[in-house]
Amino acid sequence: MTETYYAGSYWLARPESAEACARRAGRFFRSLGRCDPAWNRWYQPARSFEEARKRPFTTDETSFQKLFAHEKHQIFDGVKFRLWTGDNQEETSSAGGSCGSSSLQLPSNCVLEPFDEGLVGERILTAPIMAEVLRTMAIAWDPEWGVATSHQHLETAVKGFPYAGTFVGWVMYFSRLRGTVPPLPAPVRIAPVEDKGTLVILTPERFTAANPEHVALAARVHELLDRAGLLRPLQPWPTG
Repeated sequence: MTETYYAGSYWLARPESAEACARRAGRFFRSLGRCDPAWNRWYQPARSFEEARKRPFTTDETSFQKLFAHEKHQIFDGVKFRLWTGDNQEETSSAGGSCGSSSLQLPSNCVLEPFDEGLVGERILTAPIMAEVLRTMAIAWDPEWGVATSHQHLETAVKGFPYAGTFVGWVMYFSRLRGTVPPLPAPVRIAPVEDKGTLVILTPERFTAANPEHVALAARVHELLDRAGLLRPLQPWPTG
């Protein structure tokens, strides 16, 4: 069975205007396209692959402002989007999220489902690309926490509902609001993201739930990060 992956960033109760969210979305997609050229063309969803391919979407700030003006892209007091890309039905990638809400129950987020199969998947599912994706999310969306990991590891490692901020994955992002990342064992790598926070990359090769050494390393890092107080549910975004 093919192990599938995702990258997501999350934050809670940070009211923002649709215009501000459009600026963040435009910046995110502009930077995502620099991570890999496969993420330079995007489409709006439709009822079939053929129909969706006829709905190209320009991922700039103006286009997102127009998108967010439609009621179907508004959620409570925030906005939402979902786009996809790919040259055939077997090899696709999607990105979606929500922004701007003051809700204390429903986090805002940006989630990328990368290509899992084919030559593009082989090229993208690497530690450097996934780390750069999370870095891009951190700079564009300014989340509290982010992760890139496999669905299979998430399903086996987390008991109960996987609340954002409470578990360990292949690549993680911690906002400085959460605290300082402690020293971690090799081969884990730690890297700053401007003045916003810190990336933690567990393995230089592709992390997989089928590798016992990877799973054991994730469990050890979970223990250390939890002891440092970094693994906790999202908190309302500070005001002022």
